[in-house]
Amino acid sequence: MHTAYIALGSNLGSSAGGPAETLAAAAERLGSLGHVGARSSLYLTEPVGFKEQPHFLNAVVALETGLSPRSLLQRLLALERDFGRDRTQVVAMGPRTLDLDILMIGDFVLHEAGLDIPHPRIADRAFMLIPLLEIAPGLVDPRSRQTVAALLAAIQACKPSLSEQVVRITNQTWDTAR
Repeated sequence: MHTAYIALGSNLGSSAGGPAETLAAAAERLGSLGHVGARSSLYLTEPVGFKEQPHFLNAVVALETGLSPRSLLQRLLALERDFGRDRTQVVAMGPRTLDLDILMIGDFVLHEAGLDIPHPRIADRAFMLIPLLEIAPGLVDPRSRQTVAALLAAIQACKPSLSEQVVRITNQTWDTAR
């Protein structure tokens, strides 16, 4: 068993409801892949890249799983499809019903076709690091050997406004399920 840290994001509704309902339903479904040991708060974040789209809701969960990294990725992609995401018909970094990204799995460092662990852009993404820091403050990135706190501090030193673009929110659907 390994602990996989999974980032969840949504800025469009799905069959489950709006983005908050989609993330809550997806987090519940992640339980079929192992045991969800922790869930961060929900965060409202500005879009990265393609700016002409709704703000995102983001969170991170810690998933205890026996799945291999490749199997976990395949199951996450299937879950995205179940919530209406079609990766072949989207604008790069555009709106989506559900985005599930593997941030880290144990101390794995993998670079394979379609699978990079740790997430290749984790050190640049406050919307990933802030919720990850909330549930795993001592976590160390096995690639850089820096803690999540140190990675976030580096972002804040270079671009202080990035952290201000990630705002913790309360949401009854998400908070009740935690």
